[in-house]
Amino acid sequence: MFNYDQYLRLDKFPLIWCSGCGDGIVLKSLLRAVHKLGLQKDQICMVSGIGCSSRLPGYVDFNTLHTTHGRALTFATGIKMARPELTVLVITGDGDATAIGGNHYIHAARRNIDLTVLLFNNHIYGMTGGQVSPTTAKGKKASTAPYGSFENTFNISGLAQAAGASFVARSGVYNPVQLENYIVKAIQKKGFSLVEIMSPCPTAYGRRNREGTPVDMIAWQKENSVPVAKAGQLTPEELEGKLITGILVDIERSECRAEYQKLIDRLAQS
Repeated sequence: MFNYDQYLRLDKFPLIWCSGCGDGIVLKSLLRAVHKLGLQKDQICMVSGIGCSSRLPGYVDFNTLHTTHGRALTFATGIKMARPELTVLVITGDGDATAIGGNHYIHAARRNIDLTVLLFNNHIYGMTGGQVSPTTAKGKKASTAPYGSFENTFNISGLAQAAGASFVARSGVYNPVQLENYIVKAIQKKGFSLVEIMSPCPTAYGRRNREGTPVDMIAWQKENSVPVAKAGQLTPEELEGKLITGILVDIERSECRAEYQKLIDRLAQS
């Protein structure tokens, strides 16, 4: 049987996540993916910013870096440029990555640097006060939108695709085996890889918006998820309010650190 303890800092437990939070499911999927790939703990560097998702590196026994709000990708970029042999994982959230960190997100994808980004999308700033995030749906309530948000939302996966990512997938905590498989593929892919993970926030989001129990919120994910192949057969009206899941991008593009090495080699020969 798989032993999670070998990858955990057990002295940091219990977890700070709320009851019913999906982040613990993501943690277990991630550890199974690492184990499946046979990665040694010292081969991994995990970087996070600020937020509920970004507490995850504190619980794992890898090389970890808990950084400033929105800057996880900048720290991770520096690590990968200096130590390209490391597997660099970025743990971030919808607010951390696409609000204060939005510009870094776009340009990390544009550069196509070999980072694996696990982006937890819970539609709200959970840890820092329940404010509206770039993915809070129109009409949904938050501490900064007591009468409902009136703003349009980001398509997080679409943004990475448009910016030039090599690999983009979307899954949810209702399907932890699929999530594990996508994390494996993302780590194996050379270039900027994103797995957008739909993870419910029953406390800051669910209570305000009367979404029911944590089980109800996960069940809603499952019932409203549409595989990407099926989504291509549906009209925009039929896809309204649905979650399109699956591998959205899987292409070959030149990787940033490899191109940098070519420059170094060329200059050394001149």
